[in-house]
Amino acid sequence: MQVAPSETAALNSYSPERRQQLFSYVLQLADTSLILGHRLSEWCGHGPVLEQDLAMANIALDLLGETRSLYQYAAELEGKGRTEDDLAFLRLAVEYRNPLLVEQPNGDFADTVTRQFLFDNFHYHFLRELKTSPDERLAAIAEKAVKEAAYHLKWSSEWMIRLGDGTEESRKRLDKALDTLWRYSGELTKPTATEQALQAAGIIPDYATLLPAMEAHLHHVFQEATVPVPQGVFMMTGGKEGRHTEHLGYILAELQYMQRTYPGMQW
Repeated sequence: MQVAPSETAALNSYSPERRQQLFSYVLQLADTSLILGHRLSEWCGHGPVLEQDLAMANIALDLLGETRSLYQYAAELEGKGRTEDDLAFLRLAVEYRNPLLVEQPNGDFADTVTRQFLFDNFHYHFLRELKTSPDERLAAIAEKAVKEAAYHLKWSSEWMIRLGDGTEESRKRLDKALDTLWRYSGELTKPTATEQALQAAGIIPDYATLLPAMEAHLHHVFQEATVPVPQGVFMMTGGKEGRHTEHLGYILAELQYMQRTYPGMQW
């Protein structure tokens, strides 16, 4: 991908340390969207009804579009000649920086909806603030993605309410999904050292400023769903620093198979 002169100048304005921090962070964002998009794509042809099968496929495509923009930017920040495909398909599991939540198995429809809602509630509010970043590339990516994220949050919120305030069976499955997945939600707003550095520099939003809006929306949805908000749950972390569950290895074995088997393959 050819980089515009203005974008090259912007990249060169960063110190080597700041550029490395940005590379690591943009890679984290890209990994997150890639892994969740891949998880959702696994539903294609297996959804409970055709309309929702298509909805999940479309959300997956939105996330993969965001992934491409982020990997392209990460490759430019690194400046070592790697491409978006190299970053997506030719790294080891310990090099991925996605939070643990997005790599969790699809389970049943309630599991997938719950995972999506917990992510969407962070993702939308985060992108809404990232639009004002002084980093023009991040701001532009956020400007486009936030429109899609607003639909994602609407979709997952509505399904949380339907499942929670639906049948006895749907409520039972939603309760089980929350019991399994809530423990992974805290990592989304727990900053790593790299995130703290970029927050202090004003390049990305302070996650603490997102919490009021996130919590307000979550409480509204849970109230409509007649579901209590889990309390006192120990939060699992480590994904954003390369410590993953066993599930990521299985995802990458499938995701990277073609590129690993036929390196440099072109269609």
